[in-house]
Amino acid sequence: MVRVEKKYLGVDWGEKRIGLALGDNETKLATPYKTVKGIDEILKVVKEEKIDVVVVGKPLKMSNIEYRISDEFSDFLSLLKKELKIPVETADERLSSKAADALPGNKKEKSGRDEIAAMVILQSYLDRHNRY
Repeated sequence: MVRVEKKYLGVDWGEKRIGLALGDNETKLATPYKTVKGIDEILKVVKEEKIDVVVVGKPLKMSNIEYRISDEFSDFLSLLKKELKIPVETADERLSSKAADALPGNKKEKSGRDEIAAMVILQSYLDRHNRY
């Protein structure tokens, strides 16, 4: 069986900053990439990095119930799906920021925290979807 490599972009959305991470189904590893401010920059990354699937962190409560999703997040997700011709999926982002804070590094550097949170979201997705 021939396996086709897929490239993934993990997204940790925030009103001020958006953390991004890259990963693929060959290595099954997500790595922090960069922090951007808007959807245009995400579209540019998708094109430059030849992304096949975008995975956006979706806020859930610990009880598995969705928080009331903000209008800004809903608008962001809708626009991303409209602009991209590739799958845009959502993934549980619970505790991704706490996990990012638990890793070694400068806790005061917020942009790095966003990229690491995107990495945590994407790594969790890759772990669930690329088994064998």
